[in-house]
Amino acid sequence: SPRAAPPPPADGSAPAAPQDASYTAPLGQRTNASLEVLVSRDVKVSGCLGPVDSLGKKGPMVSDTVVGHGGTTHWRMSSVAEDTTLALFFDIAAESGQARQGDPTGAYGQGGSEQFFLQFITRSVTSTGEHRMRATTITRRWVDGTDLRDLTSGFDQEAAAVVMARLAAAKMEAEEAEFDATRWLDRSLIRMCSRFGDYRREDPASFQLAPQISLYPQFIFNLRRSQFVQVFNFSPDETAHFRMCLNRVPCSDALAMIQPTLMSYGFQGPPEPALLDVASIAPDRILLLDTFFHTVVFHGQTVAQWREAKYQEQPEHAAFKALLEAPQSDAASIVDTRFPSPRFVDCDQNGSQARFLLARLNPSATYNRDSGVGTGGDIIFTDDVALGVFLDHLKKLAVAG
Repeated sequence: SPRAAPPPPADGSAPAAPQDASYTAPLGQRTNASLEVLVSRDVKVSGCLGPVDSLGKKGPMVSDTVVGHGGTTHWRMSSVAEDTTLALFFDIAAESGQARQGDPTGAYGQGGSEQFFLQFITRSVTSTGEHRMRATTITRRWVDGTDLRDLTSGFDQEAAAVVMARLAAAKMEAEEAEFDATRWLDRSLIRMCSRFGDYRREDPASFQLAPQISLYPQFIFNLRRSQFVQVFNFSPDETAHFRMCLNRVPCSDALAMIQPTLMSYGFQGPPEPALLDVASIAPDRILLLDTFFHTVVFHGQTVAQWREAKYQEQPEHAAFKALLEAPQSDAASIVDTRFPSPRFVDCDQNGSQARFLLARLNPSATYNRDSGVGTGGDIIFTDDVALGVFLDHLKKLAVAG
């Protein structure tokens, strides 16, 4: 039977929460959390994107440019977990920017500094009622931007893609029909490639990107085709769920939502990563797709026929039985360890459920564009451009005058 609550203390205060050393909060969650950001005078806070609500704390550290939940340096969260991730946006103070333009060394005026500081103060309440506060202070140095290597050396293209996804989702919610997310992403990508690319003007063949940025156009290409931008065929509830997860999961999980991971299983060797392309489909291979929201095991046409013939039940075909079990085991591990639990899809080539895989693959081979599909391969019935065509147009626009 349930244990009765202890009587209140004689002084009228609230009774203390029972201490149970064996109890741990699920998923490491804490409640009644808040985040406060303090910055040096060179920087101002523009806003935050994540599972937060503004506390409306004004002050000289607040920027006039609002991004997401802006106009404050203090936010609250109903709960936080160990993997809760927030995106914070900052702006350069107007007076600092003007002074820095005239003094590229960074030591502008009296008391100028080549560094700026950011401090994050997180407060929360544990499951046992304890109040915790953690202060994290970081510093970064100023650069004048004339040498692009100073900027690209610290660029995190994976984090940048996740930030762009959160920004696009926030703009779609705030501006609704007036905002064209695809065009906004395209223009942002063109400006970035034109600024940081290495090329000769009007020569697309000479265009190159630094290794720290080379995968970023590919991430944006997949973001344009993701459920965060292409909301057609999704209910409003599903779209809200996708965006809610995007705004709180860590970068690695959010990147899987944008650009899913694809593993290939075959007789030739151990599982190996495969290109997120329709060319990865082969009749004698099994593919495992992880989109964070879906986990798909896709059997090639020949593998499906062997399975239906029950070759895996024959002792001489133990290798085929192990091939069938390997992706199922890996998929079960993903489903069991992830929250929220993804939907599991087990499908075959040319089957109706194969759409869960085909919808996320690069359409390098379609009904009107054949890129050398091998025997037993597949094509995608779509009018979307392929990644190669997308990159070719990007190069032409980036090197234009």
